[in-house]
Amino acid sequence: MSLPDYKSSEKQSLPADPHSPVVQLNVGGQLFSTSLSTLRKHPESKLAELLSRRTTKAASDAQGRLFIDRDGSHFGAILEFLRSERLPSGNIQEFHREAVYYNIQPLIKRLEETPQLYGELVGRQQFLSRVPHYKENIEVLIRIARAEAIAARHSTIMICVLRTEEDLGFYDNAISSLEADKESVVTFGPWKAALSTKDLLDCVKMDIESQGYTVSIKPHVGEKSFLSRSYDYFHKLTFTWW
Repeated sequence: MSLPDYKSSEKQSLPADPHSPVVQLNVGGQLFSTSLSTLRKHPESKLAELLSRRTTKAASDAQGRLFIDRDGSHFGAILEFLRSERLPSGNIQEFHREAVYYNIQPLIKRLEETPQLYGELVGRQQFLSRVPHYKENIEVLIRIARAEAIAARHSTIMICVLRTEEDLGFYDNAISSLEADKESVVTFGPWKAALSTKDLLDCVKMDIESQGYTVSIKPHVGEKSFLSRSYDYFHKLTFTWW
């Protein structure tokens, strides 16, 4: 009399049938159950691709569930859209990133039409694309601030905002009148858009704070002289570390 094959019985308990109408998923450790038809609703999506017969072996966890190595915190909302086309009420930008990852085009389009993303993508990002070296300047500001943070509670960097070509023409005179360290001044502009210096400064603050830093921006008040012109191009950007 032979002993029962425990390994064989364990394998048989797994949901191994790829044609089952119900699919068990493990998304970054969070478990979900849904139907094949839901996951295949948009044939061009990554979810439909994972279930396609043409796809090579998809990853699975120890229990045989389809495994997706992705943060699962927004996957429930992805499924809700596939089932009912309902959009989430919050975390639109994070949800948009997941929609792009899963390549669910109708969801991407709907999200980009929401006020939150429309303003960001069509308004703010279009403006920033017209500001020369904007992203590079943000990186430089953070790098300088971190370098000056040793044994200090605050790091202060001077930024120069040149709104127009006319402002650029006065740059040499303005920088020579500055009593602060001229070598560490980071300059933005000029740009061809209707938005103001304040709009640019708001964007700088928003994009630095989105990386987890605490910053404030105030106009730099230089020494006034009857013999020289004063310039309002300069602003102090202060990082607070603790």
